[in-house]
Amino acid sequence: MKKAILAYVKKPQTILAIVVALMAQLIFCAFWMTAYDGVLERTNHLKVAIVNEDGEFGQTIVQQLQGKLPFETITMTQEDAIHDLKQRNVHLIVTIPDNFGQSLQTPETKAKISYTLNESNSQITKGAMQSVVTTLTNELNHNAALQGTQMVLEQFNLPSEQASQTAQGILNKVEADLQSIYPVNGMNNQMIPMMLVLASFVGAMLMAMNVHQVSMTIGSEISKWQHFIARALLNVIGAVIVSLAGSSLILALGGQMESGFNSFWLFHFLTILTFMFFAQMFLLVLGMAGMLANMAMLSLQLVTSGTIVPREMLSDFYQSLGQLLPATYAVEGLMNLGFGGIDTHKDVLALLVTLLCSVGVGLVVTLIKKQKGSSESVEHIKSTEFLTN
Repeated sequence: MKKAILAYVKKPQTILAIVVALMAQLIFCAFWMTAYDGVLERTNHLKVAIVNEDGEFGQTIVQQLQGKLPFETITMTQEDAIHDLKQRNVHLIVTIPDNFGQSLQTPETKAKISYTLNESNSQITKGAMQSVVTTLTNELNHNAALQGTQMVLEQFNLPSEQASQTAQGILNKVEADLQSIYPVNGMNNQMIPMMLVLASFVGAMLMAMNVHQVSMTIGSEISKWQHFIARALLNVIGAVIVSLAGSSLILALGGQMESGFNSFWLFHFLTILTFMFFAQMFLLVLGMAGMLANMAMLSLQLVTSGTIVPREMLSDFYQSLGQLLPATYAVEGLMNLGFGGIDTHKDVLALLVTLLCSVGVGLVVTLIKKQKGSSESVEHIKSTEFLTN
């Protein structure tokens, strides 16, 4: 057995395999531990919009809410609030209707406060905002009960039956009217954006690595520009096949596609194509060492895209970094087209910019680098075979 172990250890591929496994562990630990550090302390970065339609009395309620909520609160008009909610710039709208104060003071009348929630968000965001609905309604009921009790005490000489009816009217005086835009049908649909981003980028990484090895095997049998064009065509063909298969399977399994299959598939195609050229770029620049860079990109994009934890709860550094990575816009677009949303064209534009930049870098590298001979390529591929085994 000692002889067998030594035989493996003497091969450089064995050491490299261990190094790759070690780097994957270090990369994910470093990025995830630093990115999620203090996330729960930044819940105040989530935004709640308050719409006051009840004048001076409503302003008193607004001040109470601003003092109680652990989130950033802003007062807005209903139209602006709905627009920002659709864009995910705010995460909940609390509307104080114009008859709220009057309803509180009228016996046997329920006072309704309205909430509007955008479900096309991460699960953490939805959960936090749903808890706000319960907390605020309970708080308003508590305040109404205190005011009602004071009224009963002032009218202490009421007959017992009438006092009982008055007390019942005090309980649960405030009702929550929760409305949702862009509802998500089940946890399986909620996980679609993260699943597609993860599957698409991992697939793009593996395809880029294998195509790069094929390129090194072929070597100088064809020109470097023929290599580049062939890789580009393979990326396009691969993106068409993979996106069509993935989108079709999601549809067959009951996945949500509010925008329709064609729009969803085309955006998924653009996402995968962008990921393929993005992953290929690192291999063109760094060779097979680019796979380590792609591991880092995978980890960073899962952290910063907002599919697990809302981007607003990340540190400023990771928020800024997320704006430079394609997965952020892939998640936004998939949410918009799958569950509902607006301004998807901005996500399409961001992905196109990333795609063109990746292609541009590849062109520059191809122009600058000298083409290796066949013998050099074969020797190099032998030293990196561990990645495909």
